[in-house]
Amino acid sequence: MPITGLCISCEPSKLPLFPYGAAGSNNKSPKFRDPKSNKRFEIPNPKLDPQHSKTVQLQQGLESCSNIDELRQYHSQIIRLGLSEDNDAMGRVIKFCAISRNGDLSYALKVFDKMPHPDTFIYNTIFRGYVQFQLAKECIDLYLQMLQSCVSPNKFSFPPVIRACTFDNAIHEGKQVHAQILKFGYSSDGFSQNNLIYMYVSFKSLDEARKVFDKMPHPDVVSWTTLISGYSQLGYIDDARKVFDLMPEKNPATCNAMIAAYVQSNHFHEAFMLFDEMRSNHIKLDKFVAASMLSACTGLGALKQGEWIHDNIKKSGIEIDPKLATTIIDMYCKCGSLEKAFETFNGLPSKGVSSWNSMIGGFAMHGKGEAAIDLFKKMENESVPPDYITFVNLLSACAHSGLVKEGQYYFLYMVKVHGISPGMEHYGCMVDLLGRAGMLDEAMKLIKDMPMNPDVGVMGALLGACKIHGNIELGEKIGKKVIELEPHNSGRYILLANIYAAAAKWEEVANVRKLMNDRGVKKAPGFSLIEMGGSVNEFIAGGRDHPESKDIYAKVNQMLESIKFIGYKPDSDSLLQEITEEEMENPLFYHSEKLAIAFGLLKAKPGEILRITKNLRVCKDCHEASKLISKFFRQEIIVRDRSRFHHFKEGVCSCNDYW
Repeated sequence: MPITGLCISCEPSKLPLFPYGAAGSNNKSPKFRDPKSNKRFEIPNPKLDPQHSKTVQLQQGLESCSNIDELRQYHSQIIRLGLSEDNDAMGRVIKFCAISRNGDLSYALKVFDKMPHPDTFIYNTIFRGYVQFQLAKECIDLYLQMLQSCVSPNKFSFPPVIRACTFDNAIHEGKQVHAQILKFGYSSDGFSQNNLIYMYVSFKSLDEARKVFDKMPHPDVVSWTTLISGYSQLGYIDDARKVFDLMPEKNPATCNAMIAAYVQSNHFHEAFMLFDEMRSNHIKLDKFVAASMLSACTGLGALKQGEWIHDNIKKSGIEIDPKLATTIIDMYCKCGSLEKAFETFNGLPSKGVSSWNSMIGGFAMHGKGEAAIDLFKKMENESVPPDYITFVNLLSACAHSGLVKEGQYYFLYMVKVHGISPGMEHYGCMVDLLGRAGMLDEAMKLIKDMPMNPDVGVMGALLGACKIHGNIELGEKIGKKVIELEPHNSGRYILLANIYAAAAKWEEVANVRKLMNDRGVKKAPGFSLIEMGGSVNEFIAGGRDHPESKDIYAKVNQMLESIKFIGYKPDSDSLLQEITEEEMENPLFYHSEKLAIAFGLLKAKPGEILRITKNLRVCKDCHEASKLISKFFRQEIIVRDRSRFHHFKEGVCSCNDYW
């Protein structure tokens, strides 16, 4: 309440120390004497002012408001007190409605529209509300209205408006906002500058992002990580590393940005090298770095490294939230330790849907369809509602295990019971399920009945089934269509060529090869990874770069000669062209997984399981050889190929030759 009648020449020392009453006072309104007129006057004590008391109570109530109904009651009292045009009071109402979890943006906008002179704070609050609800255009339009109303923005105005430009891909408007940040004198505000870097990265304008970054006097952790992530997201991994190396001081956040960049671009070895560097510099492990490194372990099939990171997560007291729990389970599943994955899953105090999905998916890729179905039933019994991904994993489990009736049942069940409409992935699983079972007519009918055009994944599943069951006519038709849908995927050409080769149509095989050459499509080289002694070794088909290649090749020859005594014969169907038997044996003998198995046999301790990760589908010859090697050498072998796991033990594979 304004103080009226007090001369500005009054000396501060003559004013009472507690003008509104304090301890020992009687809370009466203090009296003063005007030195010029010698008249006495009173300053009203807010503690004795009923309206002031109500206003304070309203302010406190608005701060603790919990729902919109309660807010409406406070709003009505504000109106009764005559404060409906007061920016401070109404700003609190708008703040709750616009950005609170229990607010109502439409209510905030109605209040805002009736404000005669909203201030910068109120505009900023509406900006935040618009951005929170992804209403980018409305936010940008309101910013223009703010400028037209001669209300000056402050440093809190720009970040939400920049985000709105980012969401709406409003490049022109974003550059204008950038210019106004400079015009209004906020060029040194780190929050605005970081948002500008993010905006330019989202526009794929890395040069502009770098200019903003380079002009920052003191870039912070957000600045560095945003720029590093921007380079990596657009595939400039080397540039991301150069920025990272420029940092005067590293921390877990920036290390994670660089490690994540390596992982996302499948540069797993580089991720491990940086992680080792991070540890040597005593940079603390946090849950984000841990999650990225677990993903790197997944990519390389590095189980021992993954176990070490999991142990350190527990020792460091890092909270295992649902996202991290899912990453751990996924790592164990994809590194071949289903037992550890299930142990981790069962040990979670609370399981989110992503954890259930990850475990069901783990059973699927290991060919344990019945276990996946049992876990799904348990999920329902514990009242965890399944989602879209749950049924993708469940149907995949049925496909890998040949559970045709069960797959058909759950395909209908997801719609009737849970109201989830089948998507492309669900149809792909069903086509794969029917195709593998030899039900090609049913698979074709399902494709024709799809409510959307089948993508290359669905058609590719049918093409694979044609190869398995030797349907040349349908395979040729589907193969040509798949190649046109995905002209740069070498695997599609090779699958069609294999279908022709199986029918001895060598001219067509040659035509497919010529088409690949004309289009510049290169066959993806097969490689396999095996972790031994805490390090990951990589083998390329026919490669001799490994320092122990001489011993490895000798072991391959000895290994394959040994299993010939128990029935091994090289499978000529695994090759594409007609060549002599002698030429045919050499490439098959030196496929990457055979080199990895040989290395494993040289290095494995008694009872140690060989765990191998392969980037391509295991060929028929290597599959048969692996079964016999497991029997002859009494060695358990687990191979993860492009689509599933194969557990070889005592001459039998867990897939039951159904892959």
